[in-house]
Amino acid sequence: MKQWIDRPIEIRNLFNPAFCGLVLFRALAAFHAEDDKGMPFSLSLLVLPLCLQQSSRETLQRANRSYFLKVVADHPELLVGFGKRCTDVLPFTLEGLGLLMHCDAVTVSPDGRLVPNSAGVRKTINGSDESKACQRVAAFLGKEFARIADRGTIYTTLGVRP
Repeated sequence: MKQWIDRPIEIRNLFNPAFCGLVLFRALAAFHAEDDKGMPFSLSLLVLPLCLQQSSRETLQRANRSYFLKVVADHPELLVGFGKRCTDVLPFTLEGLGLLMHCDAVTVSPDGRLVPNSAGVRKTINGSDESKACQRVAAFLGKEFARIADRGTIYTTLGVRP
């Protein structure tokens, strides 16, 4: 990972650890609302690749009243290059999670699940329209991942292996 100052301005803006952490926190909080055990770490790695890419985000945003598995089945274009996106975004996901841990916004349960702390982040979603869309899609993903309740099904549907 390059030092912060050595990164291109576009990377610093889009993959800002605070913004990535906020998006991840929205998914973790929505997951926790459905399943109080918390989100498995492996599922948190799927949030940013789906939320930050514009076409994936817009597809999920339009279909937010549907089920995640149905959305993926109806829109196979979500899977194009998804594995590479996950790999490319992994360092930024880890930075965002690290910042959340540092700020005590998230704790790790003994069985390795990520549990959001209630005082971690404001509940209101604010920011630019694109920032709000990322946060709303993350909340949708968190809720849907909790409802599916099987990591294997989610990973298989997305065509990737943990």
